[in-house]
Amino acid sequence: MGFDQIAWFPLCIGLTAAGLVLSFLAFRRRGAASGLRMAAWALLPLAAYLTKALQALWTIGATVVGFVTNLVFNPMVWAGVAVAGLSFVLFVVSGVLRGRKLRKAGKGGKAAEGGAAPGAPAQKQAAKPAVESKKKAPKGDDDFSDIEDLLRQRGIS
Repeated sequence: MGFDQIAWFPLCIGLTAAGLVLSFLAFRRRGAASGLRMAAWALLPLAAYLTKALQALWTIGATVVGFVTNLVFNPMVWAGVAVAGLSFVLFVVSGVLRGRKLRKAGKGGKAAEGGAAPGAPAQKQAAKPAVESKKKAPKGDDDFSDIEDLLRQRGIS
């Protein structure tokens, strides 16, 4: 059934009229806020018809229903879903295998990292204890011990 085969104007007028009657009843029983909210909802079908938004909503709905119908009942689509699933499984397996390869390479022997010269990591390690020896652990266990050390170094304390 196409969009033009339905008498939309009488349908929208009927929905709006029924909604306005219900909004009047809601206004009397539950108060102004409830009645006005119901009236706002009741005016939407007529507004959708007058702005031709109803036709756009019909087109969107028909397109979605057609897409889902073709997805469910088309064997070629299911073949595509199976291929996408196989692709996903292959990505996961390759990631696991790559992780194992990198772990084995890391355990086997540590080569120079980052393309640095073979002596560079040793130099960094030799310089590190000298820097750490200057920064001795603070004597106090409180949060201000670092600040006190800085003040002492500057001769302020």
